[in-house]
Amino acid sequence: MTSASSTQEQTRPRTTAAGPDETCLLSVSDPVVATRIRLLAIAAVARFHGAELHLGDLAMGELAMAEGAAPSPAMLVEWIGRSGLWAKAARLRWRQLVTMELASPVILLLRDGSAALLIANDAKRNRVWLRHSRLGPNDPPLALDEQSLAAVCGGEAILIRTERAANRSEAAFSLGWVAGLVRMESRAMRDVGLASIALSLLTVLPPLMVMAVIDEVVTHQSLSTLVLLSLLIGTALISETLLGYARRQLILIVGARVDAQLNLHVFQRLLRLPLDYFERNQAGTIWSMTGQQISKIREFLTGKLLATMLDLVTLLVLLPILFYLQPALSGVVLIGACLITAAIAGFMRPMSRRVKRWIDAEAAKSSVMVETLHGIRTIKSLALEQQQRDRWDACVAEATQAKVEAGRLGNLTQMIATPIEGFMQRGVLLIGAYMALSSDGSVAVGSLVAFMMLSGRVAQPLASLAKLMEDIEEVRTATTLAAMVLNQKPEAADPAAGLRPQFQGALSFDKVSYSYPGASSPALNGVSFSMAPGTTLGVVGRSGSGKSTVTRLLQGIARDCAGLVSIDGIDLRDVNLTHLRRNLGVVLQENFLFRGSIRENILAGRPGLTLADAVAAAQLSGASEFIERLPNGYETFIEEGSPNLSGGQRQRLAIARALVHNPRILILDEATSALDPETEALVNANLARIARGRTMLIVSHRLSSLVECDQILVLDEGRVLDVGPHLELVLRCATYRQLWQQQNRHVAATRSQPANLETSIQGA
Repeated sequence: MTSASSTQEQTRPRTTAAGPDETCLLSVSDPVVATRIRLLAIAAVARFHGAELHLGDLAMGELAMAEGAAPSPAMLVEWIGRSGLWAKAARLRWRQLVTMELASPVILLLRDGSAALLIANDAKRNRVWLRHSRLGPNDPPLALDEQSLAAVCGGEAILIRTERAANRSEAAFSLGWVAGLVRMESRAMRDVGLASIALSLLTVLPPLMVMAVIDEVVTHQSLSTLVLLSLLIGTALISETLLGYARRQLILIVGARVDAQLNLHVFQRLLRLPLDYFERNQAGTIWSMTGQQISKIREFLTGKLLATMLDLVTLLVLLPILFYLQPALSGVVLIGACLITAAIAGFMRPMSRRVKRWIDAEAAKSSVMVETLHGIRTIKSLALEQQQRDRWDACVAEATQAKVEAGRLGNLTQMIATPIEGFMQRGVLLIGAYMALSSDGSVAVGSLVAFMMLSGRVAQPLASLAKLMEDIEEVRTATTLAAMVLNQKPEAADPAAGLRPQFQGALSFDKVSYSYPGASSPALNGVSFSMAPGTTLGVVGRSGSGKSTVTRLLQGIARDCAGLVSIDGIDLRDVNLTHLRRNLGVVLQENFLFRGSIRENILAGRPGLTLADAVAAAQLSGASEFIERLPNGYETFIEEGSPNLSGGQRQRLAIARALVHNPRILILDEATSALDPETEALVNANLARIARGRTMLIVSHRLSSLVECDQILVLDEGRVLDVGPHLELVLRCATYRQLWQQQNRHVAATRSQPANLETSIQGA
């Protein structure tokens, strides 16, 4: 398929409208086949745009292919979006289908669960041309009219194209970026603006009615005028109530949408940050600089800022009327507003410094709280409550002092603005009264009262605008703090980019060197070794020798190394990160279990896996032995921190979680070092079964767990000392022999005890 237009020209002369029999070609009775056709059709259009889609990236993908459970259009759009394409689910009418310009095929979701590709259309002939997998490669596309298409398709479609502009999710985070989210709600904001203008006009009506009542009804005793004014006021009241409700509802919807977009974006950005960023920064600090600051920004944009902008709409409507009623008094009101603005502007810079100090103090306070909650077991076991209390007290004192200083400056600003604002409301009344007394009655009492009512409405938005300048400084500081986290370099520039090969399991390090940021010496220095598929490699060495660095490079946690790290001869830097990690099974020394059931923790949200897969993985890891003794078995609920499980049980569950998707490559990084001897022996006994058919890399400081490995890699200070089987290393590698003797000297001592005892008896 070269282009939709060329296909269109080739097919039109040779096709006619499909009859009922031909339309049946688009019907698929088997739901499994229908779902497969739908997914493959979407993948074909993605390939048309130069992107590859894989079912592993689609939640429910494998399940859908196996059971025919069709994924929702929203799920399909998300799947397409991960490949770097733009996609949208839509419901298209016949007129749209037959007249739209086809730059690429359009996916039509058919009623039977399958899909067809719309590749050409002709408005004059009132026909569209579809390509379906039921048609052979040499068959012409099927031409359908409106009635024939309606029989097989309800109008649901998925539109796919390449991104025309820079992806918003990749743009740098800033206040302008967040404002762009609000601008995306332009239709709702337009309606809010129209409602605000209408409400502003209705706001003007009551003072004018009061003026008419005083100057016309009371003065001239006109009952008919009073009745008419009453009807107008009643109509205006009902309209104002309905418009106010509609405007508040629209503002609520805009705020909710912006809040959802912000939360999704922040969480996505955090997930894309490299692991070393989280290792270098406290969780409390990250949360304070993102979640809390984002809430402030969102509240400002959809709350204070929006309310002030709506007030300004009222101001623009009221000012011309004020100048019409009393030009001199209107000038006094404007002068007062300018004085308030000047006072606020003078305090902006010192206010910014105080707000920054307060936010930093709050971040430090959050860090202490999160650290205390995470380490509460250690704190209580070591009786460190007083130490943490002292730290918390110091942070609270600093945050309180910073907040008081910022509030004191804001209070000073308010103290300056209050008398000016009061003069704008009450002083103008005195000036107006003096003007009425000195004008020989030329200033009507009704117009003066109307002016006072309207000027009160003007003073409020002007004061809000002045206060907004303070809020802007706080939001600018919050945006800066959030950007310090969210604008960090992501782990992968394009999450959808990279190769997605089917791994066989051959691992290779070729002259690999790597240094951690700020380290004085390299963690790995010219390391070279290789593993054949299906073999087991043990990695040993003293602390700091680079054992865990090897596993980090294999997982793509660190990618900026010198040399070549490859799987099956493919440079890992060219492999899609998500695809790489989904094809690895990793078990760490300390493994985190999620709050949920044992079944959910073993499956870990992997699409298409069932309880049977969890049971098989648990049996392979040795976890089924204790799971089946639990009251609820695999549905046993694990609380946060897994306090109802022992360390050995948690570790076996982690091994089961790593094995549940049957990875070709398994990495055990000190996976048994925290286990008791009995549990370690149980896990080691299962290693032979676990390793069958897969490449396995075991990092351990316990050499007894590595003696059955095909090869053992000995590292020291980031260099390779030797590689070989256990018996050969004991003979030829001094470092390995020393480590072995240190860990097994109690065995040698035990063996020598009978001989020593026998010698002692004979001597006696």
